[in-house]
Formats: sequence, C-alpha cells, structure tokens
Amino acid sequence: MREFVYFSSKAATTGNFDDLMKAGRMDIAIHFLINALFLSHDIRKDTKVHLIFYGQPNPPRHLEFVYKEGIPLSKKDVAGLIKRMLYKYREGQKTEVFPGCFIEKKSFSDVLEKIAEEKTVYVLEEGGEDVAGIKLEENAAYVIGDHEGFPQKELKRLKKNYTTISLGKTVYFASHVVTILNYLLDRKVQS
Repeated sequence: MREFVYFSSKAATTGNFDDLMKAGRMDIAIHFLINALFLSHDIRKDTKVHLIFYGQPNPPRHLEFVYKEGIPLSKKDVAGLIKRMLYKYREGQKTEVFPGCFIEKKSFSDVLEKIAEEKTVYVLEEGGEDVAGIKLEENAAYVIGDHEGFPQKELKRLKKNYTTISLGKTVYFASHVVTILNYLLDRKVQS
C-alpha cells in the first residue's frame, strides 16, 4: 500500500474555521487529500493518506485516511469532513470519526518513525535525487510539505533519516506532486 504524508506547519488544529485560507491554508490540505485518494468515479483502495497539522491552537494533529466501505468522501464534502474530524478529537485517543477516517495527537516524527518500521520513506525536496533515476516503490511512503515546505530543523532531520527525492527543477503545488507520484506509481503497477 502506498502512503502519502502531508505536513503543514500552519494548518488549523481545531474545526473552528470558515475561511480555508485563513485556517493555515487548509485549502491546500483539502486539494492534497482529494488528489491523493480520488479517481474518476472511484476512491483509491491501495492508498493511505496522513495529514499532519502544526497550526494553532492545539498542535500537532494527525489525520489518517484509508479506504473502508462507506468512507464518506466526496469532493464537495472534504472541508466539512476535516472540520468534523478536528471537532471530534479526543485527548489521548486515536478516534475513528468516520469509516477509515482517524484523528489523534501524534507528532510528525512519530508518524514517520512508525511508517518507517514497515516501509521505505521518501521525502520530496528540491535538492533530492531526481525520480527519473529512481525505481519508485509501490509499498512506500512519500512525504510532502505544504507551500512553505518543512521548517529548517525538521528538514535537517528528514534528510538525515530518510531518502530525499525530487520531481526536478520545477516547483509544483503539493496537490500536483501527489498526482504526479500516483501517476508514476500507477504506470509502474500497470507495466
């Protein structure tokens, strides 16, 4: 199963927002989730998505999405789904708010360490090795930062512990990066 991890240092950690841009660019997280999980008239059953939010007032929040029968995802309802998940957070628990939709308080590094126990973790970074020269793994995790990227201290730790890769010299939106990676992985599986 492929996994995508989206990190945002500013995305709100409470559901008390109306303006997606003022909620730490929640609009970017929503586009990321949509492009990671949705196909035309279907949802990817081979993909898990992690959204890690470090914005105010209660960081961090880890939202996890994986296909389950009855998962309530439609493109128009993703913002409402994330808001409801943030509202339903319960201290000290990993809560399944809807089928396949979980929320908990878990740090970015703890999420990655847990994933790395089972699979390779790739970090998308401008200075990383070009994906054109890499044999991408289907059963791997791909870590992508928001429009501000990763904080310097975090980036240093990521480079030390994981493989950094790049889509080349062009800088894409996070939602485009996940689309490109899905395309490359889909092509690999279909070959």
